[in-house]
Amino acid sequence: MMFKDRLKELRLQLNVSQMELSKATGISQSAIAKWELGKTEPSASAIIILARFFNESADFLLGLID
Repeated sequence: MMFKDRLKELRLQLNVSQMELSKATGISQSAIAKWELGKTEPSASAIIILARFFNESADFLLGLID
């Protein structure tokens, strides 16, 4: 599973909109949307922020482990 899929899956599991995720993490909603569409990829610092928010490892977010 790729990052874009993991991000959307985790966000939907928590029933959080892109805007709510944006407000909770300080990451722009447009960046989140682009990541979920696979148009761009996040920086290392953004991955860390998301991993902490979702309480998951960066490896899991990146699809390196299941």
